[in-house]
Amino acid sequence: MNEAETLAFVHINGKALGLTLDEASAARVAAHLQRTAAMAQLLESVCLSPADEPAEIYCPKPY
Repeated sequence: MNEAETLAFVHINGKALGLTLDEASAARVAAHLQRTAAMAQLLESVCLSPADEPAEIYCPKPY
């Protein structure tokens, strides 16, 4: 999304959630949302396999 689309998205969703945002607050939220989306794109572009970050094995203690 470009800046105008992100700002429109913030306004629409704020309204749907019943949030009152002035223009400056909406612009800050939109900027943070764009930054977060850019970070997510960087992470999604990395080719990782499940072996690159193995999850811990959960073993509950028997009672």
